[in-house]
Amino acid sequence: MELTGEVYMNEYIGIDIGGTKTAIVRGDENGTILEKKRFATTTKGEILEMIFQSVADLKTDQTKAIGVSCGGPLNSKTGVILGPPNLPGWDEVPITDMLTETFGIPAYLKNDADACAVAEWKFGAGKGTENMIFLTFGTGIGAGLILNGRLYEGSTGMAGETGHLRLFETGHIGHGKAGSFEGYVSGGGIAQYGKGTAKELGKRAAEGDPEALALWNEIGENLGKLLAILIDLFNPEAIVIGSIYARAGEYMKAGMEAVIEKEALPGNMKACRILPAGLGEKIGDIAALSVAMHTK
Repeated sequence: MELTGEVYMNEYIGIDIGGTKTAIVRGDENGTILEKKRFATTTKGEILEMIFQSVADLKTDQTKAIGVSCGGPLNSKTGVILGPPNLPGWDEVPITDMLTETFGIPAYLKNDADACAVAEWKFGAGKGTENMIFLTFGTGIGAGLILNGRLYEGSTGMAGETGHLRLFETGHIGHGKAGSFEGYVSGGGIAQYGKGTAKELGKRAAEGDPEALALWNEIGENLGKLLAILIDLFNPEAIVIGSIYARAGEYMKAGMEAVIEKEALPGNMKACRILPAGLGEKIGDIAALSVAMHTK
C-alpha cells in the first residue's frame, strides 16, 4: 500500500438548535468550521428531518462524533431534550440516541450556555483560565460554569440557570417567573420595556438617542447585580458575556461597573475580568463542535 504522507484531522458535526434558527456545521478538532448549513427553526418534525438530512450530507469518513447544543431544560447525561420554552413540542426527545442509531457514531447533548462556556474556554476569550463563567445574553440568559478547569453541570445538568434568579418581587416575566433576571437582562426581557428590540435600541443608542442610552444604562445596572452575585459566589478569573453584550456592551458598561463596585467583594472584583465573547458570530457553531469533542 502506498503511503501518501497526508495527515487527517478528526472531524466533528455540530448541531446548534435555537429558537429562531438551526445550524449544522462540519469542523475539525481545532474548532475550524469547514462547512455549514443553516435554516429557520420551524416545527419539530420539519427541523428533525432537516437536521438528519444535513448530517447525512456533511458527515465524512473522518467524522468522529456529533454534538447537539440547545436551550434547556434537557438531560445531558441521557441525551434527552425536555421541552425548552423556545422549542414548542420538543418534549422528551432522545436526540442523541436517534443520531447514534442513524449514523453509527457517538452523539452528545449540552445546553447552549454550557456548550458556549466550553467553546470560549478552549478557543475564545476564556482561553488559559481555570475558573470562568460564560453568560448567554440572547433571547434568554443563562450561565455555563468552568470551575477548577472543568465544566460544572450539577447533579441534573441544570447548573447555571441564572435567568431564573429573582431580581424584583414582581415585574417582567422571564424563565416562567415574574421579576426574574431573565425578565430584564435578555432580549426577551428588553422587549418587555416596550421601547423596541435590543437591535433597535442598539441602533438608537449609536445615534445618541437619550431614551435608548438611559435604558441601556438601566439594563447594565441590572446586569451588574447578577455579575456581582456570580463574582462573589464563584470567584472567577473571567466572566465572558455573549450575544447582546458583545454588540451593545459599551452602552451598559458604566452602569454595570458601578453596581459591581458597590456590591461585590473588592478582592473578588479585582481578580475578575468582564469580557465580551471572543468567538463572535461563530460561537454557536464552535459551541456545538465542542459538545461533539465531548470536552469535560
